[in-house]
Amino acid sequence: MSRLTAEHQRLFAASPGGPLPAARDARVRTLVLALHSAADWAALAPLWRGVQADFDWPEPAIAVNGRDAFELWFSLAEPLPRAEAAALLIQLQHRYLGDVRADRVRLWPSADETGAEPPACPPFAAGPERWAAFVTSDLPAVFGDDPALDFEPGADAQADLLARLRSITATPLRRARAALNPAPKPATAAAPAPAAGLRPTEPATAPSTSAAVGRYDDPRDFLRAVMNDPAAPLALRIEAAKALLTPSVPAA
Repeated sequence: MSRLTAEHQRLFAASPGGPLPAARDARVRTLVLALHSAADWAALAPLWRGVQADFDWPEPAIAVNGRDAFELWFSLAEPLPRAEAAALLIQLQHRYLGDVRADRVRLWPSADETGAEPPACPPFAAGPERWAAFVTSDLPAVFGDDPALDFEPGADAQADLLARLRSITATPLRRARAALNPAPKPATAAAPAPAAGLRPTEPATAPSTSAAVGRYDDPRDFLRAVMNDPAAPLALRIEAAKALLTPSVPAA
């Protein structure tokens, strides 16, 4: 086994240029988020930096896909059920890419997958003189909106880059899931009804709700909360509604 293959399997359980496992009912230990149309590292970088600063995650791998997107590859030390992994990616997208149009973001795994092929693991040839590869964090800005190498990356250099990366362990993962999906706030006591013939001094106001509040044991509950959250971007609410119409997220 080559060093590069060993590093791929350590982090992503994949071989160079090979796809990730595609079984719909599988647990997964790799999450991929891609930004395309156009590939814009300035828009994606806040997510790369944010998970490290906010949750103490190790840095995600950065890839150019050789065609149209920058990608972030997250490696988990322990696998998550596919539906939970998909919900976690949506939460990260909501937190860090809320100003980015939802149709510019591709997620794997995705809650609304209908037989979509998993991404291939770089490096691989994406076309004539166009290569997908993992890159260091100082390089994405150099690519501009053309996320491809025009030469084959060296296997040893790719292995060296991946050897510096680590998987997300249980404690930082729990920290992130708690922050992205906090426990519900305690209920407040209802105000007493005004006495007969008297008018309240202030109009009653309905408590605000947010899809970010509440702990969800069932991913479908999270998707319903996003769909019904007036503060959430419309595109995310539409994606949540579409996901609920597919059988890919198991019911409780």
